[in-house]
Amino acid sequence: MNQAAKLAWRLAETPAEIVPALQILESEYPISEGGRGLKLKFRKVESKETLSRVLRNRGEVTIEYSTLTAALRGVGSALAKLDGEEKTAFEKLGIMLDVSRNMVMRPEHFKKWLRCMALCGCNEVLLYCEDTYELEDEPFFGSHRAPYSLEELRDMDDYAAALGIELIGCIQTLGHMEQLLWHRHYASMTDSERIMLVDSAETEKLIRKMISFWSSALRSRRIHVGMDEAHGLGRGLHQTLHGAEKESSIMTRHLKLVSAICKENGLSPMIWSDMFFRMTNSAHEYYDYTSPFPAGLKQEIDPDTQLVYWDYYHRQTLDYRKMIARHRELGKEPAVASGIWVWSRLWYDHIQTMETALPCIDVCRQEKIKELFFTMWGDDGAFCNYDSSLAGIIRCADLAYGDRDENDSADRFEVVCNADYGAHIAASELQMPLNENLTLLPAMMLWDDPLLGKYFDSCKRANPEFDLAYLDQLDEVLCRIMPSAEDSAAGDIGYAVDLIKFLIKKVELRGALEAAYDLGDRLALRELVTTTIPAAIAALVEVDAGFRRNWLKCAKAHGLERIQVRNAGQLARLEELSIRIREYLDGTIERIEELDERLPHSVPPEMMNRYKEVSGGSWIV
Repeated sequence: MNQAAKLAWRLAETPAEIVPALQILESEYPISEGGRGLKLKFRKVESKETLSRVLRNRGEVTIEYSTLTAALRGVGSALAKLDGEEKTAFEKLGIMLDVSRNMVMRPEHFKKWLRCMALCGCNEVLLYCEDTYELEDEPFFGSHRAPYSLEELRDMDDYAAALGIELIGCIQTLGHMEQLLWHRHYASMTDSERIMLVDSAETEKLIRKMISFWSSALRSRRIHVGMDEAHGLGRGLHQTLHGAEKESSIMTRHLKLVSAICKENGLSPMIWSDMFFRMTNSAHEYYDYTSPFPAGLKQEIDPDTQLVYWDYYHRQTLDYRKMIARHRELGKEPAVASGIWVWSRLWYDHIQTMETALPCIDVCRQEKIKELFFTMWGDDGAFCNYDSSLAGIIRCADLAYGDRDENDSADRFEVVCNADYGAHIAASELQMPLNENLTLLPAMMLWDDPLLGKYFDSCKRANPEFDLAYLDQLDEVLCRIMPSAEDSAAGDIGYAVDLIKFLIKKVELRGALEAAYDLGDRLALRELVTTTIPAAIAALVEVDAGFRRNWLKCAKAHGLERIQVRNAGQLARLEELSIRIREYLDGTIERIEELDERLPHSVPPEMMNRYKEVSGGSWIV
């Protein structure tokens, strides 16, 4: 691994704007005021872009910089012994962290992330909170979900600001509010299961309270108010109360209200743009390049509201270029949100991220987009080992600064995160392509019911020899990461080792089970009961312990219970499988009913990316 250079700075010789950041970074990195090491100097230069230039002479390093962000990227480069000039036209570059889908990151751990981000030249974090923040006189807001307090957010904001990072509240004011609206207390302001009731005085009162909270919590004068994926808007209680109305009319009216509330609180709103595009075509598709916008829509959108174009899926530059052009048709210069793939994953997915983020970054640079961030969603429980994604954050930041050399990213990661880049990227190969358009999700294999085998069998139909290929791939990855098993400074490689060991046993178990049962091989079935299943159970116990360890290192305790219940359910079902086989062998039952039901036409694997879809026959969880 690359060893970090030691840097020493002098208070009298350092620009005041950089001093607080250096004092923070000293807590983790070999940077010291008046200590031993290369003498660190700074020189501010004028540039239309974010420019960082690292010049190394005998005994000293000079960083020429245009902004605080550029200066701190230069510090990261100096630590990693990466000299030379870098620049980016992005005025804002960062991430959006989802802390609403089970995982609420601990403030102290969040600060570690902020330090990493500063050293790779990021200056923006959107904190996605649906209801995971405390709201006065709203006891159900974030109930049993470890919401952030006002004091916690202000402290996090102060820390971010010292590192040149803008912390922005990213909330919801229309859809995606199901975790709040299921409380009967909010029934009167519920249009449908996931959508708040528009044109309601109670809804307006709550939104006013939400926006006022964020105005007082953070120094940023921007707020992301969501409003995406409000499918079926106005088709529930709103239609009962007011009759049928065009979705676009309800949407634009509500946006005007929310924008006005933002302005009253001194905030400029941002919104996800998809609903405006879905209104243009009968299929309600977001990525529609040709349908005309409804007459007057451009004039209906508040001129001070910024549209955010999200796209985590396309692999061709032309798709991004067309969508940016479509946003400009609406008279808007969009912020663009790509994705660092952690959702539905147990470990950061480097391949999926690079295949989608790289063309997005390239087009945004060419189209002179000024704001780019990378979303990190927690769909289905936020069960990813989140620190593993730091490798992706650093790589995407390097690409945004125009650095195509992945060796540079490895060097920066290894000094910024004190971890092995190669092992982290190798561990991301837990995922495996099933075919050209389909990826095997290890989380679904982990929680696939051992008796029903829905996900295994579905993968088998997509690729009849997937299990053999997957076992070979897992064996190879295991060999590559085992030497770094003690590495847990960023993603926990030892946990990845345990995951792979269990997945190998799980896949082998299902393949052997189907073969032995179909052939009536009683000796093989007995071997499963005496050896294979107990080994899988022991391996899963290690996975569960590792998951708990990493969760409590990164996140508040609330939310852990959901994943522990899943793992405990898998343990119980492995035990049940053993019991069923023994009953079959001793003649208590004539057949194992669950193994008899392997349909050739069941749900394809691409439709199974949530726990409830693989853990049983019913969707009751």
